[in-house]
Amino acid sequence: MVILAVIVLTACTSTTPESAPSVAASASGPAVDAPPTTATPASETPDPTCENIIPQATADDFKSLGWVSQQEPFRLGGTALDEGIQCKWGDQRIASDRVQIFGWAPIDAATAATAQKELVASGWKVEVDDNGTYVTENPEWLGGRGVDGYGLTYLFGDGWVKLADTRQSLILVDAPR
Repeated sequence: MVILAVIVLTACTSTTPESAPSVAASASGPAVDAPPTTATPASETPDPTCENIIPQATADDFKSLGWVSQQEPFRLGGTALDEGIQCKWGDQRIASDRVQIFGWAPIDAATAATAQKELVASGWKVEVDDNGTYVTENPEWLGGRGVDGYGLTYLFGDGWVKLADTRQSLILVDAPR
């Protein structure tokens, strides 16, 4: 019984630092990789192209009509946004006003405010809703307005600006994918 009492007392006593397992020893196990992420970091966002700022099905439909895209720098009045793109889709083989215009660019808040102010000073109209700030050409300027009365329109959001030849076409424009 004495041996059993010694074993029980030894088991109940606290361990000393010398007998405690080392953290370093337990940390030297196999490395575990972090799970993959599905989000694309901003630095890896693809450059905008005429085909990746609109749905692929839309680009395919344009191509099936024999339309091609003409890429231009994205401009807001006198301001060029070098990281953006403006695209004119149409049949380049014939002279026609039947084209579709789409654009997208990243933009900071200060540049957006300046561009909006310049456009409004030139006669453009402003409307704000939950989607962002719309700046559209004066409806008196052109007869080729969209069904809702809006022609060429910019939509300013948080860190980006979209462009389409009609306000309703803005729904087709998105960040590069």
